[in-house]
Amino acid sequence: MDADGPLTPLRFQPILKRLIWGGRRLGSKLHKELGPEADYAESWELSDHRHGQSVVAEGPLAGASLHDLVMTRGTELLGEAVGPREQFPLLLKFLDANQVLSVQVHPDDEQGRRLADDNGKTEAWVVIDAEPSSLIYAGLRAGVDRLGFAEALEHGRIAEVLHAFEPKAGDCIFIPAGTVHAIGAGVLLAEVQQMSDATFRVDDWGRVGPDGSPRALHLTEAIEVTDYERGPVDPVRSRPDQIDGGTREHLIRCPYFALDRYVLTGSTRIGDPQHGRFTALIGLGGKAVVWHDGQPYPVELGQTLLVPASVGACPIEPSGEGEAIVLTCTVP
Repeated sequence: MDADGPLTPLRFQPILKRLIWGGRRLGSKLHKELGPEADYAESWELSDHRHGQSVVAEGPLAGASLHDLVMTRGTELLGEAVGPREQFPLLLKFLDANQVLSVQVHPDDEQGRRLADDNGKTEAWVVIDAEPSSLIYAGLRAGVDRLGFAEALEHGRIAEVLHAFEPKAGDCIFIPAGTVHAIGAGVLLAEVQQMSDATFRVDDWGRVGPDGSPRALHLTEAIEVTDYERGPVDPVRSRPDQIDGGTREHLIRCPYFALDRYVLTGSTRIGDPQHGRFTALIGLGGKAVVWHDGQPYPVELGQTLLVPASVGACPIEPSGEGEAIVLTCTVP
């Protein structure tokens, strides 16, 4: 295949982000190539954003940006059902919360354009690892309204109004725009979200930044965009269905993305057989391999793979001992 030939499954170079709350597990657990620093927080695996642009890692298209592919080969890449776009619709990440993240809330599409010059940000997390007694903060406690939220912010009592639970590996948490949230120390997870970096910081637990000063808060915006009807958020409840080669679990269906989790013990097929939609894969455990035109494309823990719509459905199977766990995501 040459650069103008048919698209094949694509792997992109990770974009590593160092932030105050990061650690080293992107390297030790997910096998990313890190420098010597101790604050690697995020690995942007698939991004078409001004704050990070994914580049094809290998093959005839090596060096091409995701944005270039969207603009020049959009129908092949995205699929006719997704439609022509000027930006890839999803951002895929891994996050290592060595310290607790700030309390945050994200805007919806209208608020994102107006307040942050960005898209809205609805997201979902799948926990890969969680240390004992670690916490996820998701949603406001029952009965907390706008006034109660504002008073908690004013008096530094944010923890009193947040719903929290101890996560475990495999938990899926859905965070629609407007949901106040924070990832606690000790949690390693995969994140699927709208293509957006719009975040309003609500509280930073009294922490200071690298310069010794408190990091900026966005209280006016946070009070405006918070959904006070959302209430407490707990892990998604879903049941795996038996399929050829293992199980498939429908985790989330929302206007922005659809997430399925496959636990593979044998061969099955992933991707859209009608060529209408792309499929992005995230390795959550074990080793799997996708086959296309006789070529293997591995998907292991900590790896991602983008199957263009033009590729259609592909066989996938475990490639090592034991089962393989893969998250698939697309636009519904």
